[in-house]
Amino acid sequence: MDVDGRCCGTGTCLINAEGVCWCGQKWDGEKMCFASVEAEPATAPDKAEGPDA
Repeated sequence: MDVDGRCCGTGTCLINAEGVCWCGQKWDGEKMCFASVEAEPATAPDKAEGPDA
């Protein structure tokens, strides 16, 4: 089995065809890195909602 040159150095990378490793890192064209989180922060539910409102 050939060593994948995209491995982050742990020797345990299992990278699929899309460049995503089992650990959540992704090949960015130069190195393995975790995807940036661009999701909006979760908000607390409105207290006026629900069966008691």
